Amino acid sequence: VTATDADEGLNGEVKYSFKKITEIASNIFTLDSQTGAITLLQSLDYEEGDSYQLEVQARDGGGLFDTAKIV
Repeated sequence: VTATDADEGLNGEVKYSFKKITEIASNIFTLDSQTGAITLLQSLDYEEGDSYQLEVQARDGGGLFDTAKIV
């Protein structure tokens, strides 16, 4: 995921985190708080889950934030 902020300095720095994630999904996916890259911790198995829903939050240094749903 990618978010941008036009502010300069600390207020323009964006950090990413999972806002909403199931326990099962947290064992499968990881999120880089600096880049917003979502990667797999293990291979996906269709028989264990045919879809996953994650909610990612981007927050700037000034405390403003927004969320995105990833399915």
